[in-house]
Amino acid sequence: MNFVFLRIFIICMTKLSVNINKIATLRNSRGGNVPDLLKMAGDIEDFGAQGITIHPRPDERHIRYQDARDLKKIVRTEYNIEGNPVESFMQLVLEVKPTQVTLVPDAEDAITSNAGWDTLKNRGFLSEVIAEFRNHGIRTSIFTDPDPKMIEGAVATGTDRIELYTEAFAAAYEKGNKDGIKPYIQAAETANSLGLGINAGHDLNLENIRFFKDNIPGLLEVSIGHALIAESLYLGIENVVNMYLHKLKD
Repeated sequence: MNFVFLRIFIICMTKLSVNINKIATLRNSRGGNVPDLLKMAGDIEDFGAQGITIHPRPDERHIRYQDARDLKKIVRTEYNIEGNPVESFMQLVLEVKPTQVTLVPDAEDAITSNAGWDTLKNRGFLSEVIAEFRNHGIRTSIFTDPDPKMIEGAVATGTDRIELYTEAFAAAYEKGNKDGIKPYIQAAETANSLGLGINAGHDLNLENIRFFKDNIPGLLEVSIGHALIAESLYLGIENVVNMYLHKLKD
């Protein structure tokens, strides 16, 4: 008698959360409400994105704290707020109660995030912060470098997920060095073995995202902002220019 054994694979699509900081930067540069941040967030969801990410900073140079409150009313998908858990940030997150908070150790004057947490040195602090958020039903993620020791330190804080800081991978990939993925594979394997969810972000783009996704086991979510907005300009400006030309025809 012949038996046919069927393997059932559950394929989980990696979710895309779009960071809309750059849209807020453009709005703030001119004043007023163009582009309309809330409309853009809704459109991005309508186009298929499974999440909206913001990273408010204390100086509110792009996302304003009021934006975080306003977005809570309209975001229908996952809502992720990133930032350094200073007191004002803590209060904002506890008020808004997003789906997820991603803890990032950036200085107030940082142009963009540039390092993951030292989860060993900051274990006590991170554990207290994470416990507070989890008590309010907010999923937590820690921004980390692809270092197994930092991943092990992260699990000790009680976090739900980590977000792998992917700048080093992106820089290596741009130079044609695909070996830059290796530390991330090792970090992901460590996270999987410890039961941590895996997110990733920073300098991921249309050129490198597929390679990264295909090599990282258990990748749940990527957060992409600067590259996605820049690529939208490159890929969409032809249509808008031609729309203007059509309006200006005799």
